[in-house]
Amino acid sequence: MGAIIDSMKGFGVTFSHMFKKVVTEEYPEQRKAVAPRYHGRHILNRHPDGLEKCVGCELCAWACPADAIYVEGADNTDQERYSPGERYASTYQINYARCIFCGLCIEACPTRSLTMSNEYELARDNRKDLIFTKEQLLAPLLPGMEQPPHPMRLGESEKDYYVGALDNPGMSVGAERVRSSQTDSERLRSEAARVEVAQANQYGEKK
Repeated sequence: MGAIIDSMKGFGVTFSHMFKKVVTEEYPEQRKAVAPRYHGRHILNRHPDGLEKCVGCELCAWACPADAIYVEGADNTDQERYSPGERYASTYQINYARCIFCGLCIEACPTRSLTMSNEYELARDNRKDLIFTKEQLLAPLLPGMEQPPHPMRLGESEKDYYVGALDNPGMSVGAERVRSSQTDSERLRSEAARVEVAQANQYGEKK
């Protein structure tokens, strides 16, 4: 008798779940939204004029506990400028076969060049494809941006690109001093506050 009662209890659990709403998703046709602060694929951000925020300091590589980041710095010149600073990252690689998505590299970055997106689809059938290069990590160019190398548009020095960022997110003091005749810079200033958000959104759409 006890065995029959135990069986009925077991089947009762089964039948109770038969009438519940399905919780599984038809992936990849249906993709569930992740948390806003989800640690996904990295992004190398740009300034509003298109110059790279990365200055090749290699602090992210030093902070990485998994040794997943490789950076080679190089000097900017007046003829070829990729960032507002003296140096830029000529080579930048992240090995996602090693990355543990801890975010320590983000905290170490002094220029907020490196951030993390919500993209989580990083599966590959080849280990070499898990090594993402600088070209793969760079944020897409938004309207009004120019592909480096090119001279600084938002100021005369590196300081102009960073001072005042707390008062005007995404904007620099140098941008406020650009001549009014430079219509391209005016358009950049109006869009500067939305640059980082727009880059992250557009980066997430490129899957």
